Amino acid sequence: MSTRSFSTADAAKAHLAELQAAAGWRAPAAYGLGVATMSNAGDGSKVLDTYFPAPNCGENAGFIALALDVLGADAGAGTHEVNGEAIDEILGALEPIISDGGTHPNADAARTLRSVAQPAHAAVRKQVVLTVIERLDAAPVDTHDVFLRLHLLSTCKVRPHGLSLEGQFGLLNNVVWTDRGPFDPDTFEATRARLRAAGEPVTVLGIDKFPNLVDYVVPAGVRIAHGARVRLGAYLGEGTTVMHEGFVNFNAGTEGPAMVEGRISAGVFVGANTDIGGGASIMGTLSGGGKEVVSIGSGSLLGANAGIGISLGDNCVVEAGLYVTAGTVVELPDGSTVKAAALSGRSDMLFRRDSRRGAVVMLPQTAEWGGLNTDLHSNA
Repeated sequence: MSTRSFSTADAAKAHLAELQAAAGWRAPAAYGLGVATMSNAGDGSKVLDTYFPAPNCGENAGFIALALDVLGADAGAGTHEVNGEAIDEILGALEPIISDGGTHPNADAARTLRSVAQPAHAAVRKQVVLTVIERLDAAPVDTHDVFLRLHLLSTCKVRPHGLSLEGQFGLLNNVVWTDRGPFDPDTFEATRARLRAAGEPVTVLGIDKFPNLVDYVVPAGVRIAHGARVRLGAYLGEGTTVMHEGFVNFNAGTEGPAMVEGRISAGVFVGANTDIGGGASIMGTLSGGGKEVVSIGSGSLLGANAGIGISLGDNCVVEAGLYVTAGTVVELPDGSTVKAAALSGRSDMLFRRDSRRGAVVMLPQTAEWGGLNTDLHSNA
């Protein structure tokens, strides 16, 4: 590993340009410098989580070209361990550029991770890594890769369905999430006993493959009343408010602004100025065949305790308590009937149940349902 030192920013930038002009170089679709939590159980290869403070997507190609060159790695998909010496060389080469007083997220992340501390207990260890995603439409190749993709979604750099998560469940490990970080379920009881004996109690927050979004990302202009109700990998557009009983899964979310008092399941995307009422539910892509993508357009209302298994376009309303699935028989304004699947994705629809006959009816949505309270979703 050679030492790189440049006296001027222009010289440093010329070096980055030279690396990117090399034969065969192609900037990856995404990358991130992160810190992984590794279980020390077994062979020590189990990844519990990876935190990426500054995920990149189609940007900052010079940094990744330099980092890979320092590590002697190519731009193919995968994860590379990064030691302190490599971080020092990267930062040394970039010093004339990053000393301008500007914002340099990757360099800031590198400085922070350079001094990453190891836990006092022996249950886990920390490892700095550089993860590269060659193509967003290619399946993730390892656990770090999945966590980077979840970060890209939750930092709103990629919208739901904008990248592949194929095979993610097989790459993610079940983890005991606690107020002291992630632990391996296979050894947690012994770890808990040691911590409690040392006067260091630990609180278990959940046992799952996915952590809470707010433990890794704080989205801009968003309110989340209960952090455990939004998973890492959720996409929350600015102006979104998730109330205490609202829930947003991974690879799902809101364009913002939006009110979420119900459930936005995996794979579902909700348009701007739409209200998901209390107790409402939207079918996701994890149940059944997992292929049907359900979405809601802008300016729509899903009433309290209502639900849908079809997509809605813009300016649609489903009355409180009504669940419209793909197979629901719906009466149209002319008296004919169709299954709701035939109406999926249309705009300007009002779904309600005729209280005398019990029939589900679709009418043109022409009245104002009230819209969002703009003050409520100004989440500065």
